[in-house]
Amino acid sequence: MIVCFDIGGTAIKGGHAYASQDIRALPRLPTPANDFEAFTACLRQVIGAAEAKPRQIALSICGIIDAQTGKAVIANIPCLHGRALQEDLEAALGLPVLITNDADCFVLAEAELGAGRGHSVVFGIILGTGVGGGLVVNGALINEHGGFAGEWGHAPVAATSAGTPPASLPRFQCGCGQHGCIDATCSARGMERLHQHLHGEMLSSENIVQGWIAGDEACKRSIDVYVDVLSAPLALCVNLTGATIIPVGGGLSNAVPLLEEIDKAVQARILRPFGRPLIVQAQCRMEPGLIGAALAGLRASRA
Repeated sequence: MIVCFDIGGTAIKGGHAYASQDIRALPRLPTPANDFEAFTACLRQVIGAAEAKPRQIALSICGIIDAQTGKAVIANIPCLHGRALQEDLEAALGLPVLITNDADCFVLAEAELGAGRGHSVVFGIILGTGVGGGLVVNGALINEHGGFAGEWGHAPVAATSAGTPPASLPRFQCGCGQHGCIDATCSARGMERLHQHLHGEMLSSENIVQGWIAGDEACKRSIDVYVDVLSAPLALCVNLTGATIIPVGGGLSNAVPLLEEIDKAVQARILRPFGRPLIVQAQCRMEPGLIGAALAGLRASRA
């Protein structure tokens, strides 16, 4: 048995995992984002509720561990940012700790238990508050030892002209410090920025998608531009990785017609059209970060 966690900026989701098909989630706890001692006390609470001493602690985090320095880069939880997090947690908890990026946990869950089953190369993407991704090849995470492979949302590659007819677009400021990232342009907030730029009005991403489905002309234009901006770099990721399935998580994945539009645009731009959906809604709809952390931890505990 291992104890697994999905660590978010507002909530800690914990669970006890006995096997890939036996993951028992526990009630959420508020994340003490600015107090490391309080943070570790929350983890101890979940660990202490286990019926036996766990073999491993596994965490999903919204950030990365620098493979060279071992330092955590977790902008939304200040008490963890910049720490040698694995070392500090092992000292505080007295157990082996495995830390995995949340997008990597998501794609691991999809590759083993979700839409990626049966595929050798699975590139999972997040379209929500941010844009992220992870890559599993032959059942193994590319980032097994930390790193940022799969983070296709951060690079200044967003088009400055998109849609039919082409619209001129700014290079939006991204939270990573760059301008023109896919994260800044094609996240849910990015969709809202695009709509405001094109039409001078602020709508939520949910209302933009609903308006598009209902036939609203302004929303149709925004989605046309959004899909055009998103599909080119995503097609490049498919060509680079050879992925044969792309499960999508995050809030925007709830709009299946949007995923279908993205799928059509990407398949028109890749070297090998599939003749079937490539970009699909994720199947692990409940707590994929927790599931992925459990799977990674179970594997590590058996190694």
